[in-house]
Amino acid sequence: MDISLIHINIMPYHASSLPLVKLVNNGKVCAPRIRNLLGDREASITPKQTHPTSLRFSWRISSSFSSSATESRPIMEDEMKKMERFDSDSAASLLKELRGTFASGKTKSYEWRVQQLKNMIKMIDDNERAIMEALQQDLAKPRFESFVSEISLTKAACNHALKELKHWMKPEKAKTAITTFPSSAEIVSEPFGIVLIISAWNYPFLLSLDPVVGAIAAGNSVVLKPSEISPATSSLLAKLLEDYLDSSAVRVVEGAVAETTALLEQKWDKILYTGNGKVGRIVMAAAAKHLTPVILELGGKSPVVVDSNVNLKVSARRIAAGKWGCNNGQACIAPDYIITTKAYAPTLIDGLKNILEEFFGKDPLESKDLSRIVNSNHFSRLAKLLDEDKVSGKIVHGGQRDETRLMIAPTILLDVPEDSLIMNEEIFGPLLPIITVDKVEDSFDIIKSRSKPLAAYLFTSSKKLEKEFVENISAGGMLINDTVVHLTNPSLPFGGVGESGIGSYHGKFSFDAFSHKKAVLYRSLYGDAPVRYPPYTPGKLRILRAILDGSIIGAILALIGFGKKKLE
Repeated sequence: MDISLIHINIMPYHASSLPLVKLVNNGKVCAPRIRNLLGDREASITPKQTHPTSLRFSWRISSSFSSSATESRPIMEDEMKKMERFDSDSAASLLKELRGTFASGKTKSYEWRVQQLKNMIKMIDDNERAIMEALQQDLAKPRFESFVSEISLTKAACNHALKELKHWMKPEKAKTAITTFPSSAEIVSEPFGIVLIISAWNYPFLLSLDPVVGAIAAGNSVVLKPSEISPATSSLLAKLLEDYLDSSAVRVVEGAVAETTALLEQKWDKILYTGNGKVGRIVMAAAAKHLTPVILELGGKSPVVVDSNVNLKVSARRIAAGKWGCNNGQACIAPDYIITTKAYAPTLIDGLKNILEEFFGKDPLESKDLSRIVNSNHFSRLAKLLDEDKVSGKIVHGGQRDETRLMIAPTILLDVPEDSLIMNEEIFGPLLPIITVDKVEDSFDIIKSRSKPLAAYLFTSSKKLEKEFVENISAGGMLINDTVVHLTNPSLPFGGVGESGIGSYHGKFSFDAFSHKKAVLYRSLYGDAPVRYPPYTPGKLRILRAILDGSIIGAILALIGFGKKKLE
């Protein structure tokens, strides 16, 4: 890093009373966060030497408490060594504090849960502009998209939980068996305890707070680890949750691999991770050491099957909105590839081209309605998919790029080889391959030959094909004649199957995901039946046999000395 001066911003550290220092170069985060003992001060640091992975700094700290004079002092080498970082000990200390809060019973009360959810709504209302600005900084996300897919959905989750919470918390009556007569039974939802939520960068506000809503509604204490790949939103979440929610029960830990590793070394009562399968396996392995249950919201290659009997304009609109109108393809449920017939492919491509020009203009790289690629690593990854020899000649629309601005135009490819890179990993970007088949029904075999996707989409006017699709294709979620909007229905679970994920949440399913369903059976001390106790006799066996066989008449006959004599 060739720089002459680095400014540092002091911000509160949310796992302890120590402040958090964020290194910034020209307004961009350029080094991992570290913990410091600087207090409320402004500071600048100058590197003594440059190293590929680290810097040594000489520091001069200016006090901000006096407007008439500026005091300064050098921080010596031994003082720098004393600076702490968030490690395994810090994580253990954080959990100890949260377990104390949970043990007090505070988070279990209906009133506490309601107050936190109301505070979250107020937090969003008070800071809508700041949220949009953070999303713009991280992803160049259009304001419209930020409101619709991040802000409004998070508020909707809060409002839905507030409306239904009393009903969700009420014990659910259960049937009893003749073996426990007389008795009553119920299922009691109780919080797991301390929950870790590790969120993703592509929808950094929604995917951070939507699970938190469920965890709080269920009465848990929560630690949120936002993605460091969306640093502006991560920092904003850290500040806002401390300001608006109960910090004795809800904390934010910022950082990257080291901080996440320190968190995963601890024993949690439940972990929810949103991201890719590679990290999902790491999370699951860490959780297995403590037998901690997990929810893994992963992804995969979500197919779109398009029949030839559809309304072309509506279908093309909905496919384009689900692909490029969702963070420019950087969404786990965005259409990953299309399957249609050889005869219909040219018509569908023309329809998509027309819609893309309508949506984003003749030069989509200049459109304000298209998100950028999140960072240079992901830009290079997508460029590699396009530049593969067997793929580069398959582009039928788009393909323009601007590496400086991390922009890639919506791109359609036709008949890319099955063994190409683009068909063997989740694309997570604005590239959309189209695979052709002779008959639309042939698409089923292609989908079933792959790992089960997080979402599967079908466009058709045939009820027969619709029924066959639902019956034969396994996916986390499914949508007929549209894309992605099933995510907005709180009455439907959202989650994967197989390699696309484990478990689900949203609405009541979020409450259930973070609740243990405790079975409770109530009996009185009257009506005790000696037949269950030793000494065991043939008569007792006849009575129990009749009861367990569900024969009331047989039980009565056994009681008066009649009935079949078996095993006597």
